[in-house]
Amino acid sequence: MNGITFGQVLIVGMGGFVGSSLRFVVHHWVQKAWLPGVFPFGTLAVNMIGCLLIGLVIGLSDMRGLLDQQWRLFLAVGVLGGFTTYSSFAYENFTLLSSAEFLKLGINIVVQISLGLLLAWAGYQGARLI
Repeated sequence: MNGITFGQVLIVGMGGFVGSSLRFVVHHWVQKAWLPGVFPFGTLAVNMIGCLLIGLVIGLSDMRGLLDQQWRLFLAVGVLGGFTTYSSFAYENFTLLSSAEFLKLGINIVVQISLGLLLAWAGYQGARLI
């Protein structure tokens, strides 16, 4: 699998189970608690929590050396990837910003958001044809 081991896939998969389950619970709880139907507070909450936590996990790994590669995979890619992919998007943009890759940063933000919305619309419209 091109440098990816079965063990790594298993670690990420286990983390993804944990993260997806947590997303379901947190989203449901927040959405019911904060003016249901008025605004997608549940999604906002999991996305922002995920952004905070991925910064913390990667920071502890990079700056403090507190997490080995397996824990980093489990927490950052698995748990937080399952909790929200927005956290990965935010961290990748933070990395581009920190590296002064401003053009890549702008392209990534515009393309991901615009194309993502366009593809969500196209998929929704495509469902009418099925």
